[in-house]
Amino acid sequence: MSRDFTFKRFSVSQMRSAMKVGTDGVLLGAWARISPEHRRILDVGTGTGLIALMAAQRTEAWGAEVVAVEIDAPSAEDARENFSRSEWAERLSLVECAVQEFCPDEKFDHIISNPPYFVDSLLSPDASRTAARHTTSLSFDELARSAARLLNPKGALSLVLPYDAVGDITLAAARAGLFLVRREDVRSKQTSAPLRSLLEFGFEPRPTERTALTIHISGGDYSEEYRTLTKDFYLKF
Repeated sequence: MSRDFTFKRFSVSQMRSAMKVGTDGVLLGAWARISPEHRRILDVGTGTGLIALMAAQRTEAWGAEVVAVEIDAPSAEDARENFSRSEWAERLSLVECAVQEFCPDEKFDHIISNPPYFVDSLLSPDASRTAARHTTSLSFDELARSAARLLNPKGALSLVLPYDAVGDITLAAARAGLFLVRREDVRSKQTSAPLRSLLEFGFEPRPTERTALTIHISGGDYSEEYRTLTKDFYLKF
């Protein structure tokens, strides 16, 4: 059984959700470039609601509206519970549907997603876990087209994906009229190959801003850059 995961300002119940709290979601929720111009934020495939909660915490100074969509019913139950017991409950809402079918009255200034990414790997016998992890439920093209449809003209799409999936999502985004403007490659330690990439897309083509992040330093301790990025959320920092 999975116990609640406690952060500095909120806790996450994850008893039902197919995908539990992990480093990918925390990294993305902290890294996404959110500014006061972002009054409406969408979390696609919210799972436990982690990224939506992080967005609500980060925007409390200007009270942004944070909407989450989730196709998996048990995960949606967790997210609703987590939203309702947070201090930002009045600004958080959940829509239980596929993002491909989501038709809100207003567009969004920032879309954030830790999307499914396994394409050719063996499917899990657990249907919920398959939907959460495999592109059978949300292909890169469907994600990019949905983001382009739901974003304001000056909006941003922020994602976390495996390092080797960057080429595929960049092509899918370009087909939808979105361009990679910011990228940070993440490695566990300095001597390791990058495993994840944090990505930001926008409608205006411009040179991609590239940086790198290392999570652990020699000896296994957390790097100062990782501590600085996540210190508003993790209790241990």
